[in-house]
Amino acid sequence: MSTSKKLVINLSEELYIKFNKALKKDCKKRSVFIREAIILYIEEKKRLNYIDTMKQGYLEMAELNLKIANMGFEKDIKEFKEYEVKLSESDLSNDNNSKKRRYILC
Repeated sequence: MSTSKKLVINLSEELYIKFNKALKKDCKKRSVFIREAIILYIEEKKRLNYIDTMKQGYLEMAELNLKIANMGFEKDIKEFKEYEVKLSESDLSNDNNSKKRRYILC
């Protein structure tokens, strides 16, 4: 008993002409040509589906990555402000015995 199945398709005249030209160019039997075309189509669909899945994943992760990046930035700003406070505390205005220490804070 054969494991292969027969397939009947209808093509427009224009597509039939293109099919025959491609068939002559590749020098293959019709069944082999169609079999390879179906396999290529399925593989291409899988590849495009994979690309769409990856794209969707990157889009979903974009917001989370932005939040994580901002958390680090917020920590840096907090540490910078604490540093500025320490600098300003070292500017002693009532210290008449020593040289004045003045820092320009931007």
